[in-house]
Amino acid sequence: MSKKIIVIGSGFSSLSAATYLSKYGYQVTILEKNKSFGGRARKFNADGFTFDMGPSWYWMPDVFEKFFNDFGKKVKDYYSLKKLNPAYRVYFGKKDFIDIEDDLKKISNSFEEVETGSSKKLIKFMGEAKKNYFIAMDKIVYKPGQSIFELITLDTFLRLRYFITNIKSEVGKYFKNEKLRKILEFPVLFLGAKPENTPAFYNIMNHADFGLGTWFPEKGGMYRVVESMVELAKEVGVKFKSDSQVDKILIQDKKVVGVIANGKNLSCDIVVSGADYNHTEQLIPKNYRNYSSSYWDKKVFAPSSLLFYIGLDKKIKKLSHHNLFFDVSFDKHASEIYDNPQWPESPLFYVNFPSITDNDMAPEGCENCFILIPIAPDLKDNKEIRNKYLNIVLKRIEDIAGEKISENIIYKKSFCVNDFISEYNSYKGNAYGLANTLFQTSIFKPKIKSKKIKGLYFTGQLTVPGPGVPPSLISGKIVSKTIMQDFPNQ
Repeated sequence: MSKKIIVIGSGFSSLSAATYLSKYGYQVTILEKNKSFGGRARKFNADGFTFDMGPSWYWMPDVFEKFFNDFGKKVKDYYSLKKLNPAYRVYFGKKDFIDIEDDLKKISNSFEEVETGSSKKLIKFMGEAKKNYFIAMDKIVYKPGQSIFELITLDTFLRLRYFITNIKSEVGKYFKNEKLRKILEFPVLFLGAKPENTPAFYNIMNHADFGLGTWFPEKGGMYRVVESMVELAKEVGVKFKSDSQVDKILIQDKKVVGVIANGKNLSCDIVVSGADYNHTEQLIPKNYRNYSSSYWDKKVFAPSSLLFYIGLDKKIKKLSHHNLFFDVSFDKHASEIYDNPQWPESPLFYVNFPSITDNDMAPEGCENCFILIPIAPDLKDNKEIRNKYLNIVLKRIEDIAGEKISENIIYKKSFCVNDFISEYNSYKGNAYGLANTLFQTSIFKPKIKSKKIKGLYFTGQLTVPGPGVPPSLISGKIVSKTIMQDFPNQ
């Protein structure tokens, strides 16, 4: 008899794990607490607008391709991709911005216009980032984080300095101009830590950015990827149940025997949780948990976010698809997230207009607008605070980009700390899991399997390899391989 597996949650890591396990003959059922699938990558429709609720950047297309290839498929069998040009725009002040184009040579030319000699330096910097990227992909990120020897290879030994120095100092060695430095430090924000606390090896993100490019899944945005993964999962036999809140994981003789969902007992041999790690451990007795409350309190968490989903009754003329507003102090805002957690005085923020690329995401003549402000987790969250920050960013968009928006809003919705907790059971309302600092990388991350319960496993952004959509796909593969080793399907 093939073993029965229940997967808690339907985010990218859960979908990945479930699909791999079902392919190899396990009976897999996904239980999702919300009405729709996708976890933090859900979508919603309102007044003719279609909003991706979470991830909006499609980076590292090779990881997605590798996932579908594992099932004898290709990305293009499910959705088509458009490479964005510009990939994104970075604002430093009024009429002061740099477009990051779709080709490294073009980007190096843009750098040269800002700092003489920087084009050659960028090519050299990116060459090193590319080497690190392929070492990471080939030697590190697909490992389960169980032994220090996973990190020790000839390749990593020869590049040891990238593990003991940080992104900020590495970038500073090449470039003097502050604008160029900030552009190269920006990608590590996806990893949830300050550049000075992120190992220089994570310049792999610069290769993901400048080297591999920024893409957009056509006809649906990021949720098109979710739909495609659900489709593939069903093709290999995964069963899906929405509106299924798991309230307890059932243990007998230190083994998983099932879960209680919506008051009903569901038997299984194995549970894989793609839900928040800390929340999952609340579903088992205290003496069986991997980690105590004090463990989580000491961890450095990636930011939470204040998100706005906005519908405009006009088309945007002066901004790009992806826009970063770095017109205020990068370091001060980072300090207000990590060092002295508080609502930022002058926040950096990100604005996305997906309907610039995909007209179907907004009614004719209208624009779909998504705004993200990174903030510290566990902050006080209420309607007044949200409105205050919406007014701040709208004014900055209008003053800096010269695009009038405030008077054209016909739909708006916000999402913040309280929602991350209620919708995703997120620890302290974090949005991106643990920060990828040196001592929260690989073997230092929360373990993917229970130390005390046979048959309980964890996947997602709080485990290896870390936060982000591509790492979540990889996380699902890692946990599935571990289960196959521990529970061979006879």
